[in-house]
Amino acid sequence: MPAESSSHSANTRAAYVRDWRHYAGWCRRRGLEPLPPDPRQIRLYLAAQAAPGGEDDAPALSVTTIERRLAGLAWNFAQRGFSFDRGDSHIAEAIADVRRRARPPAAKEPVKAEDLQAMLGTLSHDLRGLRDRAILLIGFAGGLRRSEITGLDLRQGDSADGMGWVAIQEKSVVVTLAGPSGPRTIEIPRGPSERSCPVAALERWIRFSRIVRGPLFRRILRDGKTIGNERLNDRHVARLVKQTAMAAGIRADLAEEARSARFAGQSLRASNRRPRLPR
Repeated sequence: MPAESSSHSANTRAAYVRDWRHYAGWCRRRGLEPLPPDPRQIRLYLAAQAAPGGEDDAPALSVTTIERRLAGLAWNFAQRGFSFDRGDSHIAEAIADVRRRARPPAAKEPVKAEDLQAMLGTLSHDLRGLRDRAILLIGFAGGLRRSEITGLDLRQGDSADGMGWVAIQEKSVVVTLAGPSGPRTIEIPRGPSERSCPVAALERWIRFSRIVRGPLFRRILRDGKTIGNERLNDRHVARLVKQTAMAAGIRADLAEEARSARFAGQSLRASNRRPRLPR
């Protein structure tokens, strides 16, 4: 394949690879070929993604996800040397139809202070628990996006793909986030109690993980003791919020499927921009 454009982040490229595998699998199950790109075939594929139960009994996807998949296909076609006109009438009609039929993105439930306390209580006390506790508390207290959480480095300039860094002070941690218009800082104060303090949680994670530079939040190997070098994918934050919210029994008044759909990474920042930390 041609060299990948530097404008695509590693996470975006990974999503595009998954999009291609999904499309190629869809074609294979129907006796079709994914290459060269066929606008009529792609129109059928996009329509299938918007039909609940129509694609291997899978739920209908949101408009945002379907359009992202189309962007992933366009990128993959280009990487393989094929031209693909996203403005083709078949594709334009498919997207218009998808926008009429596809389900809207589900609104996410904001995490409240009492919810967060319950979610923290579901975590283990091993390395994974220490890491995930720091992720939840820092994300909640700072109102951070999931990509901003996993994009943090321990120090400024530690890695080329970092989105920011932290500086722990006596009474707070200062999170600096890089952006197109320049860096912005968020000061997160120490919490009212040790067990729910985002700064203390971050200090414990750094101490026990023995990270001295590079990505702040990393994957932990299967032995539960070895810290990898790779930065966590931001999807981990979405899974973490969903899993802990479900385990804590938040919104138990709803059916399980409805509860699961209510929580994701943005739930951490859906509350007040100056959230009250749990005690």
